[in-house]
This record gives sequence, structure tokens and C-alpha cells, in this order.
Amino acid sequence: MIIPKGSKLSPEQLFEVEKIAQDFDCSILEIQGHNRCVYAILGDEGREVMFKRIAGLSFIHKVDMIESPYKLMDRRSGLSDHAVKVGEDEVGRTAPFIIGGPCTIDPDNPSLYLETAHALKEAGVNALRGGVWKPRTNPYSYQGDIKALEIILQARDETKLPIDIEVMDVEQLKIASDAKVDVLQIGTRNALNYSLLKEVGSITAGSQVSVLLKRGRHMAPPNEFIAAAEYLIAAGNPNILLCPRGTTPVLDGYRNHPDESITPLLKNRTWAPVIVDPSHSVGHADFVKACSLASIAYGADGLCIESHIEPSKGIGDDPKQAITPQAMKELIDACRVVWPNRYQANF
Repeated sequence: MIIPKGSKLSPEQLFEVEKIAQDFDCSILEIQGHNRCVYAILGDEGREVMFKRIAGLSFIHKVDMIESPYKLMDRRSGLSDHAVKVGEDEVGRTAPFIIGGPCTIDPDNPSLYLETAHALKEAGVNALRGGVWKPRTNPYSYQGDIKALEIILQARDETKLPIDIEVMDVEQLKIASDAKVDVLQIGTRNALNYSLLKEVGSITAGSQVSVLLKRGRHMAPPNEFIAAAEYLIAAGNPNILLCPRGTTPVLDGYRNHPDESITPLLKNRTWAPVIVDPSHSVGHADFVKACSLASIAYGADGLCIESHIEPSKGIGDDPKQAITPQAMKELIDACRVVWPNRYQANF
């Protein structure tokens, strides 16, 4: 990884670096960080002579060779001070970043979503979530509707809050990108869909779009989770949010096996913010607050919580696991009390 002395290389400087890399059958990927650009060397990095030639250029601060399976996501990379910004907020810098909204947007009852969105803004959330397209186990279950996208876009216009929606294929990705969705969510079923991850990273490269990557339900090792995020950043987008959301084996009484305790392991290995999803971890509204408080104590930078103004009238998972906006306000207040004493990696 190449770190320039200035905030970024000029076109002439980049050309000079690329020319050296080409001599060793390598190429250079420019990645726009929050404070500066860094430049990843793609190809066989085991070329000591190439490293020395690049490091010797007057406009290069240093060249790092990081021995890690995820060179860009690693805490020691040139992106270690990268801040992920969603809307007006730098995620996890001064307070928990809270994403809230229904599991599924009901296209036949847009007022329910819009009322929920306004109530959640009053409750103090930083961004809105909502299922436009839904991955469902049963092929005959509701799969989503493009009309739902219009509803969440209207909610963004009215509340001025950024929005988060899940995309499952390239067609949905392009539709969401054209709509300038703020946060693209990759769900647990696609956590290891490397082709999709590369497309998401490539299409959003150079933009302010963030990607919330959920942990695969069957994925155990933290390194595999972080390596999946590396696909996104290696394709050009460093605005990554890592989202534990429960794994297998299922813990009797919960929807999944809550995995908020993975947060310190992630924080010690990567700079990326961690946004825990307690709703899918526990799968029941009664347990969401406890899981949320534990997540913040473990060092999470924020939470992604399902919330509905009238959960019983929701569709998808809302009747079972969505909390009300009033409960969301109480949860946010409680998390802010825990926040100053949360776990923080010491480096």
C-alpha cells in the first residue's frame, strides 16, 4: 500500500507510480479515504525492488507491505484513520449511530412507513432502514415491491434522514444507485457472494455511499467476515460498516445465536465501524434492548434495529421483532449512558 505525502497523487505522479508497477506486472488502485487517498498495489507484491523504487519517489511518504489476508481492512493499513460518514454523521465518533425502521415496507400502506419514519426521527435515529426487496426462505412469501422504494425515498425527502436498503443482485444495485440510496445493505445470504460484493464496490467507488455488510449466518471466523469486506474495498469503496446479526447454531429461545461479543475481535483487527443488528440476533422485541446494550458495551459503533409504529400491522418480521419508536427512544437514551464506558481497542 502506497501513502503519498499529500492528500492524493497528481495525475502526473500517479502515472509515474503506475509506470513502475507495470514494470513488475502490477497495477495501482486509487482508494479515496476520508482524509487522503491511498494506493493499493494489485498483483504480486513480493517485489522488493518495486517497493524501493516507489518509496524513493519524492512525493511518496511510505510504502507498507502488510502481511494480512485483508490488507486494506487491516488496522495497520493507510486507511486506519478513515471515517465512514453517513449523512451528516461520522459513524461511531461521538455517539452510537442508530439505524431504525421496519423489516419490510408495505407498498399498500405507505402511511405506516412514513409515520414510523417521522416518529423515529423524533426518537433520535440517525438513519432509516426498510426492506424494499426481501430475501425469503419460502418462494411464495412476499418478495418485495419496487413501489416500496418510492415510499422510502419520500421518507428521506420528508425527514432529511439517510436511508439504508438491502440489494440482492446487480439489477437492484443499479436501481438503488440511480436513486442515490445512502447505505446499501448486503444481507446474510449474500455475505459470501463475492461477485456481488465486487459489483457493489465497483459501482459505488468514489461515491459517499456506504455499504452495510451483514455477517453470514453460517460464518464463524472473524477473518472470513473481514475478508468479505475486503472485496468491497478492493473494488474501490472504503465506506464499510460491519454488521454482526446472529449466527448458527440457533440458541433456543432466540432467532439466531447472538454474536455481539464478536465486536472486540473485529475492533482489534480492522478500523471499520461495527453496527450490530440485535433484531435478527434475538428475533423478539422483548430482548432487543438487552442485546443492544450488550452490543454497545462490547464496543459497537452503532445499531441497526427494526422498528414500527404499530408492529402488529407490519409485514415480514415486524409483528414479532420490531420495537415501537417510543421503545427506540428509551433504548437510545440507555445506550448513550453505556457509550462512555464501552470497550475500545488500545493502539
